Amino acid sequence: MTKGQCNCGAVAFEIDTDISEVFVCHCSICRKSTGSNGIAVVVFDKKLFRWIRGEDQISTWKKPKREWQTWFCKTCGSPLPGIDDESLMFAPAGLITDGSESLRVGHHIWVGSKAAWDEIGDSGKQHRESFEG
Repeated sequence: MTKGQCNCGAVAFEIDTDISEVFVCHCSICRKSTGSNGIAVVVFDKKLFRWIRGEDQISTWKKPKREWQTWFCKTCGSPLPGIDDESLMFAPAGLITDGSESLRVGHHIWVGSKAAWDEIGDSGKQHRESFEG
């Protein structure tokens, strides 16, 4: 079981599995969304996910003319879990409270568009574009 919550604690969730692999996306959209070098997320089957509290505190923003959307806490602004595709979800790795000790970066995606100042210094596999499992 993996648990997580936003910075203020208003929104909390559970993922009914242990997670160990982190994906770091370096694309320009994720950089602008977080104001950093990208976003580190865990990816999982959406059937394993449930909100514990705070669904009414979730806000979303969809990028015009793009198939991209972000979810965040209305109170503290923390990025929140979201839908990746029909069967998968993602959760920002920094939100994991129970289970974070086993997390390790496994993959860096969209490295081909990373910021010039971004230096990758871990052993995660680097993918020029998206991860093709």
